[in-house]
Amino acid sequence: MLTCEKSICTQAIQLKCVESRVESKRLHYGRFAVSPFKKGQASTVGIAMRRALLEEIRGTSITCARFHGVVHEYSTVTGIKETIHDVLVNLKEVALKGDSNDVKEAISSVTGPKEITAGDISFPPSVKAVDNLQHIVTITQPISVNIELKIEKDRGYRIENLDGSKNGEFPVDAVFMPVRNVNYSVHLFGSGKATREISLIEIWTNGSPTPDEAISEASEKLIELSSPFLHVKQEDVSYSGDYKGLFPSMKLSSQLHDGNELAKKLSEDTFIDQLELPARASNCLKKAQIHTIADLLNYSREDLSKIKSFGQKSVDQVSKALWERFASELPRNKVHIQ
Repeated sequence: MLTCEKSICTQAIQLKCVESRVESKRLHYGRFAVSPFKKGQASTVGIAMRRALLEEIRGTSITCARFHGVVHEYSTVTGIKETIHDVLVNLKEVALKGDSNDVKEAISSVTGPKEITAGDISFPPSVKAVDNLQHIVTITQPISVNIELKIEKDRGYRIENLDGSKNGEFPVDAVFMPVRNVNYSVHLFGSGKATREISLIEIWTNGSPTPDEAISEASEKLIELSSPFLHVKQEDVSYSGDYKGLFPSMKLSSQLHDGNELAKKLSEDTFIDQLELPARASNCLKKAQIHTIADLLNYSREDLSKIKSFGQKSVDQVSKALWERFASELPRNKVHIQ
């Protein structure tokens, strides 16, 4: 038995794709088995991989669109079926694959009647549409429609403010998240002291990376993020009590204690999706324009309870998740101006 256990312990952890399918051009699915793990390790890896896949994988997205002669997003143009707002929503959903980190420009110049799709956009060589048939706008009359686009590569979300729109140029809410969803599960095999775990990881992407490309990139990101801890020395972890020396560019708020102060600064760009709240609570927060952890920390428990359809149970769920995941607490006093 001891010999068997030693053999399993020294066995290299392996990853194998057990299922792969293309449900559509913009929805690819992959299921991977990773094993063998000691007890508890599969969950550690599963949690880390899920976060890396959803948060660290970079994607390419349209971030701005310019329409000549258009005043605001709800304008209607003679000869175009959709409003400008509808076109912006369609552009937001266009799935792109890009190799460049630089800001790129593209243009769509079409004469109707015609349905404009992603295939009608002239992209630079480093960018291409995942699905050329993806709908953008319908031209119903013999007119020319020119749309100038700006394309960027980043990660996460970018929520834009349309109040700053001018000269027919409109920012587009960008979703730089090519991984749409991730699930993982843990299963046991073996018996007694030889019991080990296997993790099954399911990944859905928009097709710009395949699931196997996404899991490979996420693994590299995890290694990159953890590399500072590989060669830690005693003098590196001695407590000095001075965050400013470590982060000289940070303007730390005097309203919080040191620990919460640093946590808030580090998490201000983190979206509330990482709290993994129930759908109802998450949707209520987003409707109240609370998109990031920094936004959330501007609300006390009393403030949150006044949000429509947001009950005390949801407040408790937010408070618990905020503490468990970011070691932060909601302000005690009412701080948000309704």
